[in-house]
Amino acid sequence: MVQLLNASGCLDALTAPGVAASLDAFVTKTVTPEPREGNAPVRIAETEHGMLNAIGLANPGRERFLAEMLPRLRQLGLPLWVSVGGFAAHEYAETCARLEDVTIELNLSCPNVDEAPESAAEIVAACRKVTASPLYAKLSPHAWDMGETVRAVEAAGADGVSLVNTLRGVALDRQLRPALARIAGGYSGPALKPVALAAVCAARAVTGLPIVGMGGVGSGRDALELIACGATHVALGTVLFADPDAPQRVREELAGEATRAGFATPDEAFASALTSVAKMAN
Repeated sequence: MVQLLNASGCLDALTAPGVAASLDAFVTKTVTPEPREGNAPVRIAETEHGMLNAIGLANPGRERFLAEMLPRLRQLGLPLWVSVGGFAAHEYAETCARLEDVTIELNLSCPNVDEAPESAAEIVAACRKVTASPLYAKLSPHAWDMGETVRAVEAAGADGVSLVNTLRGVALDRQLRPALARIAGGYSGPALKPVALAAVCAARAVTGLPIVGMGGVGSGRDALELIACGATHVALGTVLFADPDAPQRVREELAGEATRAGFATPDEAFASALTSVAKMAN
């Protein structure tokens, strides 16, 4: 059955437990080995069709997360996904080795910090060696060949993929100065949906792994389109900032949109867009 999650960094379950409870699983903000204050402000800017953020993985660090935050999150009674970040493969692996009874989402594509020198597949392989927990690779929409990247992380031991992270973008203010102190940031919101749909299609064409589709989801129709492209689950991101009731609303709309599209349930729409393309090709 299709599950609704939050995109990492778009919901604080400890301050909004009611919103978290309306999801099927909660995804934490990315955890790095050392505490990070993040980038200097200004770190968020609205755009005409979405928003830019350059938060820079602000988080309390691995030790405090494990000692203080994770026990409190477990008390919510929700399935937990922990987003893991780092600046080298061994940093990702060290954090993964400390996690139990969670799904791990490897943040391999944050546009607001320096990336690890290793490839996504090399990072997945390093983490696979130290944990039996489910591993999802969160990939960048900037990948030149999404299918090849998905094949590589699957071969390295990923149990699923999350598609997509934000796109790198820039916004200017009235004086034509960059709206963000870092100049560029991660672009999210409605305009990201076609990019997410393309990434999910490309991934589904080459893998049978579970796919969490995300990017521009604001309605049940948006969620259904990701499912039709091959997503097995759907994550809500930017919409949660403006509409805390979005999970329940999207869930209700999703059922209705599936019916209007001729499917008894949203699950029946799975990968139907790819099937249609195959029929047209024949």
